Formats: sequence, C-alpha cells, structure tokens
Amino acid sequence: MHASSARSAPPAFRKPDTHPRCQHRPPCPTAEATDREAAHPVACHPEQGWSLLCNGVLAFEDTGELLPDGQITAPHRAAGSPASKANAA
Repeated sequence: MHASSARSAPPAFRKPDTHPRCQHRPPCPTAEATDREAAHPVACHPEQGWSLLCNGVLAFEDTGELLPDGQITAPHRAAGSPASKANAA
C-alpha cells in the first residue's frame, strides 16, 4: 500500500491528541476537574437532552456525562432536587 493511498480514521473515531483549549477568561475547568460541569456550553440540544461543553464533555440532562476520553459518569442528582423527589415517589 502506498502512503498516498493510506487513509486515516475519520475524525469521530480518532482519539484526540490534545483537547481544544478553552478561550474563556478565566479558563473553564478541564474535563478531568471535579467541577467540569461549570464549563461553558458550545452546543445545546435540550430537545435531545444534551449539551457539549467547551472542555469536550457531553453533559446530559439527567446529570450523566460522557468525557472526551470515553469515560462515562453516571447521573448524580442531588438528594433534594425536584427530579430525585419525583423518582422516589
């Protein structure tokens, strides 16, 4: 196979070498930070229940998250939130 005919993986399947840097001042928390949900949203789709944050985290309305490295964070609603009260009923 010639080097010119070799294809690289599509962007969606490539593991990013580095995450885009946040342009906000002060900078938003990284995807590895415990307060990562405080990052600014760059794409919001409430009709689908998710938002993309500038640190690369996909935040779901049930408070679950998909991190840029593929790790999943389970939903973590606060005990006194209206949603947790509705689920308990």
